[in-house]
Amino acid sequence: QVQLVESGGGLVQAGGSLRLSCAASGRTFSSYAMGWFRQAPGKEREFVAAISRSGSFTNYVDFVKGRFTISRDDARNTVYLQMNSLKPEDTAVYYCAAREVAAYRRNNYYQRISEYPYWGQGTQVTVSS
Repeated sequence: QVQLVESGGGLVQAGGSLRLSCAASGRTFSSYAMGWFRQAPGKEREFVAAISRSGSFTNYVDFVKGRFTISRDDARNTVYLQMNSLKPEDTAVYYCAAREVAAYRRNNYYQRISEYPYWGQGTQVTVSS
């Protein structure tokens, strides 16, 4: 199995940027489709962005499109979430998640929590107004 560790969270003013990283260890990172989710206080965990195993396909929830970018570096076993134009409503704990996929599904991405068996511990992002 794979272990995931997020980093890069912190406190930022509205309009600012942060880049989250998720470092994976264990089995072959390049075999995994990856996702980012977030959970705000008192709310359910929600999908933010996903990237296919191949890295060629990505998907975003509507409220981050044009502001967030997911990417991966298989040589570093790391997936990133670049977050620009941050808003106070982006405040949440951000989690990365991994799903091992077969080569023939290398272009698939996944949006549901139930599709990811592996999760990191989360990193806090706080956006002040």
